[in-house]
Amino acid sequence: MVTGAAGAQTKSKKTPHCYNVEVQRPKQIKDQHKIAGTAIGAVAGGLLGNQVGGGNGKKLATAAGAVGGAFAGRKIQENQQNKTETVIERRCD
Repeated sequence: MVTGAAGAQTKSKKTPHCYNVEVQRPKQIKDQHKIAGTAIGAVAGGLLGNQVGGGNGKKLATAAGAVGGAFAGRKIQENQQNKTETVIERRCD
């Protein structure tokens, strides 16, 4: 408190005005290299590819399924990681 010339007291500090604000930010990425999505996709694709054909065709289908599944799994994980989350932040003036 500061005392003025006339003896009146005035506040030297302003009371802060606080409020909540919704903020959107990118979700925290736990697997930047998308290893989990790639590996799971490769296994799933390989299993599906193994169900097709016979002999050398079966081997080729398994390999193609693994490659395709790895690509698909990586893209799915990438899409999931690019999402945002909304959080509430407390701000004061």
